[in-house]
Amino acid sequence: MLNISHNQLHKSVDITDSKSGKRVFHGRYYKYFNRFLAAFAIVGFIILLLPWTQNITGKGNVTTLTPDQRPQTIQSPIPGRIEQWFVREGDFVAKGDTIMKISEIKSEYFDPNLVARTGQQRDAKAQSVGSYEEKVKALNRQIGALGSDRGLKLEQAKNKLLQSKLKVQSDSIDFEAAKTNKEIAQRQFDRTVTLQEEGFKATKDVEDKRLKLQETEAKLISQENKLLASKNEILNAQFEISRVNATYTDKISKAQSDKFTAQSSQFDTEAQVSKLDNQYSNYQMRNSLQFVTAPYDGYINRAIRGGVGQTFKEGEALVGIMPAMIDLAVETYVKPIDLPLLYVGAKVRVQFDGWPAIIFSGWPNVSYGTYGAKVVAIENFISTNGKFRVLLAPDENEEAWPKEIRAGSGAFTMALLEDVPIWYELWRQLNGFPPNYYKPESEANTKNK
Repeated sequence: MLNISHNQLHKSVDITDSKSGKRVFHGRYYKYFNRFLAAFAIVGFIILLLPWTQNITGKGNVTTLTPDQRPQTIQSPIPGRIEQWFVREGDFVAKGDTIMKISEIKSEYFDPNLVARTGQQRDAKAQSVGSYEEKVKALNRQIGALGSDRGLKLEQAKNKLLQSKLKVQSDSIDFEAAKTNKEIAQRQFDRTVTLQEEGFKATKDVEDKRLKLQETEAKLISQENKLLASKNEILNAQFEISRVNATYTDKISKAQSDKFTAQSSQFDTEAQVSKLDNQYSNYQMRNSLQFVTAPYDGYINRAIRGGVGQTFKEGEALVGIMPAMIDLAVETYVKPIDLPLLYVGAKVRVQFDGWPAIIFSGWPNVSYGTYGAKVVAIENFISTNGKFRVLLAPDENEEAWPKEIRAGSGAFTMALLEDVPIWYELWRQLNGFPPNYYKPESEANTKNK
């Protein structure tokens, strides 16, 4: 009792005679209290010597081990308008199940028979390709026939040239014979004239020889004309060969030009057919995109674009879906000062939000409600919250995680380090030192080997 009054009770009343006063002011009370203090000091000293497991705590949330198992939104690669819903929020859908039906909002895709008409255009162009192929074949046959005809014509012209050359040789021989006959007739005429002047030949003989000389001269001129005509026939035959070559070369060149034109049209039509094939496939694929389907087995989380008749752009999120089969993991965040103490495979204890647990920070083995995990990945770059992200997976050697846990719920993590005395841990905490740095035994043994 505080002595705040001038009327002090202990001076007017003797409290030592009371039952409580006898116990308090008795000598045995101090003896018991001293024993209690001694026992408390001994127990406290023993506790300071007990082992304490150093740990790194962190806050995180439940996620999935692989990116393809995490919640996602389903987008439409084409713009459209919502026509009909086939699911509700929370429904289970199998892979390929239809979630909603959409319709086109672009005018170039309004035609309901767009795919069929594009197929007809493609088939018509494909037939044009066949026609051009037949035209090319016909021109090839025409070019072959012209080549054969040119060969026959050239052979005929060459034979005529050879005949002309042989005729020139024959006419040359006849011309030389005519020259010889003319010379003989000239000598005979000269002798007859001489003999007629001497009186040995009559005038009639001279006239006969003159007549014969004139006949031989006429034959000589005729043979010379034949020889010149034969030479002219050689020139004509050579000209005919050149003319045949030029004529058929022009015809073959024209046929080849038509062939190349047909081939060019064929290749252009084939390109158009390929383009129409591409359009046909695109239109078919676009028609299939009018039904939004589930990419895997999962549950519909939330309809982001609700209602019927709403329009949306390409790539806009329509509905959220969560995979049915997932491998749970925990992503937690640690301070940069604690990052060197973590390594892949380190043991971690996890407490899930909403799950009953009794935790003794330094004695994980006597804690209740925590589950074993191990480090599977450590982020190499700091996150926006100023900490490093660490991914934890369930430990196969520990108790399995509860099936009721859902991705996105919170988690409290404790990464287990080496064991130290409690007094050392208190001293470290008071001085703000980090936990002891050490390397795992397996890593050290590997290095030694």
